[in-house]
Amino acid sequence: MTEDWAAVARAINQRTSELGMRQRELSRRSHVSQATVRELQRNTVQRRRSARTLEALSLALGWHPEHLLAVLGGREPPLAGEPVFKEDDVPSRLSAIERQLGQITRQLDEMNARLRAGTGSDGERAG
Repeated sequence: MTEDWAAVARAINQRTSELGMRQRELSRRSHVSQATVRELQRNTVQRRRSARTLEALSLALGWHPEHLLAVLGGREPPLAGEPVFKEDDVPSRLSAIERQLGQITRQLDEMNARLRAGTGSDGERAG
């Protein structure tokens, strides 16, 4: 896997700027040393960081726990509310898919009901 630490630095810097957050505050909220936060923000020391460090920083910045890991790997980061899955956690993943399908089905049912209410029985618009 190619690791893009410069992208991680850009993401952290952009987000701290958006939030008006300083290194000291990010360090305090994430429980990551200020030296590590500084290294990541400046992209001065490219070494493997633990997934927990990136997760803690992601959460402190109001992101999904896997946000910075996704950025590091060049993937689209998950949205803040998306569930967190382990690769082999098939039952939880299926459960989440079922919930999403249920939501989609309800939305489609509501849309169909609105469409039916707007048309006559012969398919012409009521008016």
